[in-house]
Amino acid sequence: MPAPVLDGAEPFSHAGGPHGVLVLHGFTGNPQSMRGLAEAFAGAGFAVELPLLPGHGTSIDDMLVTDWDDWSGAAEAVYRELAGRCDSVVVAGLSMGGTLATWLASRHPVAGLVAINAAIEPAGGAMIDLLRQSLDQGTTVMEAIGNDVADPARKELAYDGMPVAPLVSMMQAQEALAVRLGDVRCPTLVFTSRQDHVVAPSSSDYLAERVSGPVERVYLERSFHVATLDYDRDDVERGAVAFARRVTGSA
Repeated sequence: MPAPVLDGAEPFSHAGGPHGVLVLHGFTGNPQSMRGLAEAFAGAGFAVELPLLPGHGTSIDDMLVTDWDDWSGAAEAVYRELAGRCDSVVVAGLSMGGTLATWLASRHPVAGLVAINAAIEPAGGAMIDLLRQSLDQGTTVMEAIGNDVADPARKELAYDGMPVAPLVSMMQAQEALAVRLGDVRCPTLVFTSRQDHVVAPSSSDYLAERVSGPVERVYLERSFHVATLDYDRDDVERGAVAFARRVTGSA
């Protein structure tokens, strides 16, 4: 049985409308890192869904038995439900949430994509092989990647370890997504932290250079990876809301 949801990791939902935004959190994280952004969209009148992805926000043991199919399946189910009651939907995500949002944009007619330090650029077969070797040697959890935040007053609520098998599944999904980035034809807003200790800024370049739709770039000078909690969080929220209003025609 899954562990209880951590305090602050609960999903967020807001009726709003007629346009919607699906907001997705990152690997080993949970809705806590994205709640401010979700609430900004809600405050602007959008219908908003910020789900808690399978295996996240409870115990790392719960995450060890999940993979990309679980997370993408959950994200797509929420997207379909939101799209069923909204005229248009924007997808937004941080890190792996950005991977999921981009994956959805390659498969569905979304109005716009907001990618915040998104994990898009494939790590390569050598890295995947190395991680598989670690698994074969009995290493199931590695050092944590969470809480890469410059602002000492802010902290990401994330697991204190990185589950290896789920990470491999995400990297495999990145490789499959790479060949489909041209299917992303909607307007795309890319936020990139200049200093990111989790996802290299080149991942944002990789995304921006390969999607088919128009791309807007915003560079964050003061924030690390979890920019939605960091010094530039207000700029991220304002920029994302303005973009969503524009692409849905609700500006």
